[in-house]
Order: sequence, then structure tokens, then C-alpha cells
Amino acid sequence: MASFMAQASRSVIGPIYENNNSGSSCLCFSRYSVINPSRPSFRRPDSNTVIHLARVYEMRNRRSTVIRCSSDEVSSGTKIRGEVLAPFRAVRMFFYLAFIASGSLGGLIATSRLIGALANASRAAEVPEIVKGLGIDIAAVSIFAFLYLREDSARNAQLARLSREEGLSKLKLRIDERRTIPVSSLRGFVRLVICAGPASFIAEAFRLSEPFTEGLLERGVLVVPFPTDGELPAFEFDENEEVTAKRKRLWQLAPVYANEWSKWLDDQKKRAGVSKESPVYLSLRLDGRVRGSGVGYPPWNAFVAQLPPVKGMWSGLLDGMDGRVL
Repeated sequence: MASFMAQASRSVIGPIYENNNSGSSCLCFSRYSVINPSRPSFRRPDSNTVIHLARVYEMRNRRSTVIRCSSDEVSSGTKIRGEVLAPFRAVRMFFYLAFIASGSLGGLIATSRLIGALANASRAAEVPEIVKGLGIDIAAVSIFAFLYLREDSARNAQLARLSREEGLSKLKLRIDERRTIPVSSLRGFVRLVICAGPASFIAEAFRLSEPFTEGLLERGVLVVPFPTDGELPAFEFDENEEVTAKRKRLWQLAPVYANEWSKWLDDQKKRAGVSKESPVYLSLRLDGRVRGSGVGYPPWNAFVAQLPPVKGMWSGLLDGMDGRVL
């Protein structure tokens, strides 16, 4: 076994931190798009594949745009994605409001009739029927108001998830010394696993992933190490060149603009009720959505057991079997 510091191997993790000299809270980079493969079957995402994706991305996106990653507003694209994922939610909410308005109007009319009947002794026989109708109106308004609030809560939760994923898709990764790409350009090709914590935590996660290197690569998994303490982790590699090449391929990505990554991770920890100092991991599906997350080391063995390979006869059939979205 030969041990050496990751500082001496830029091809493994690359520069973790890169300062943004503009002084602004926004990132400026090429407009991103989802790159779809030209063929239905996927190849193993080795270093050459990722570099090829970066070249395709650069050719397709020449004009630069400014995207504010720290904005709390929900973008129009996120709202459209929410409508696509729940196409009949808006229709249901419209009818719920219509039924609430109808029941409220009926209850108002029934209340005025009840007041008139109570004030006129000759109409006392109408009181039971009016009270029955008023009760039906109140029950209808209550039921549809509950359904509307539940639907609205589900919509807000969905938009929060989509906004989180949109913010993540805008973050940038370095694949070598000269090329950087946004996370979104790897959709459909790579299952990212983000490890965020002290350098010692990342080094231990690197060591624990060694027995599963081959299985993780076959399932399109690439790791994004993000040391939160500003230190570079020490990686140990085997003397076998083939094994070392696979280990470097698995851990070849590095985050760019550490302040934006830290801001996004801190926001997710705050929403989940996790302290900022806690080491965490996030795993993404092929479509770029968050598949799983937790405090501590990634479950490498679970990834190998649960995720289907991205090549072979089952690649196209099992592409959606990444697990449910969190």
C-alpha cells in the first residue's frame, strides 16, 4: 500500500475551493441543459465519458447567463415541473375552492332564512329543515376546506423539493484542471453521491468504499467529496494500477465555488433539523433528483445492492428503479 496526500494528485479530487472574485451572490456560467444520450443503452461513466459530456455541454451552451442560487423564490421552471408531476392538482384545487364558495353562499342564505324563521312564529315549522340544510353546508365547507389545505400543503412541499433540486443542479463540478460543468449536465448518465464533512470523514468514506468500487462504477455512481473544514483529505491507494485507476475514476469530481455548495448544504441541514457540523451524504438518481440522504457515511453496500447497472440488457428497462424521491 502506498499512501500519499491528495494535494499531490489533482486528478483525484482537484482543487476543492475556488474563489469568486466578482463579490456578488450569483454564479455566472453557461446556460445548462439536460443532455440526453443518443442511444438507449448507457456506458459506464468513466473519466473519458465525463470529459466528453463536458465538451458536449460547452459546445451546446456558448452564451452565459447569471443564475442566483441563493434566491428563495420559486422559479417558473420549478412551477412547471410541479404541474407536470401533478397535472390534476390545480384542477382539484379549483373545484375545492368552487365547492367552498358554493357551500359558503348556501350557508349564508340558510342563516338569513333561519333568522327570519326564528323571528316569525308562523314559520317555526321551517326551522328544522333550515337547520338541516345549514348543517350540510357547514359540513361541506369544512370537508372541502380540509381537502384544499391538504392539497396546498402537498404542493408547497413538492415545490420545496423541486427548488432544492434546482439549486443543486446549478452547482458546478470540476472534472479536470480545465473543465467545469453543472450538476445538471450529468443527468441521465451518472448517479452522484455527495459526501460533506471534515477531511477525516471523507478519507474514511473513501476507505469504506474500496470493496465496492467495481459495483459502484457499474451502477454509474460518482462521488463528490466536499470537505467542510477546508482541509484536503488523505487518500490511500493500492499498488495495483488497475484498482488505483478505478478508485480515482470513482472519486474524480470536485465541487467548484465552495461558498455556494456550503450555502446549499447548510440550507438542507437547517430544513432537516441537522446541525451544520454534522457530516452528511446525499445520493442522487439518474434524473438528478435526491434519492436518499443521511448523517454519517454513505451506505456503499446498499447502493450496490439496490441500484441497477447502467449498462447491459437491463439498462433501459431499469433506469427508473432508483428508489423513491425524498
